Amino acid sequence: MIIIEMFRRLLLRLNELLQRQRSRRELVTLDERALKDIGVSRKDAFLEGSKSFWSR
Repeated sequence: MIIIEMFRRLLLRLNELLQRQRSRRELVTLDERALKDIGVSRKDAFLEGSKSFWSR
């Protein structure tokens, strides 16, 4: 049972990392108006989007 729980946690963590990667890719594709709506500059969006998926 411990192995199953470890595997489940690993899968959850991988899912979180993949979601972070998707979110960063989407952030870079937003137009200026959308970025302004969420209070993020183009430079900040680019910096966040260029991070590795494992980076916080």
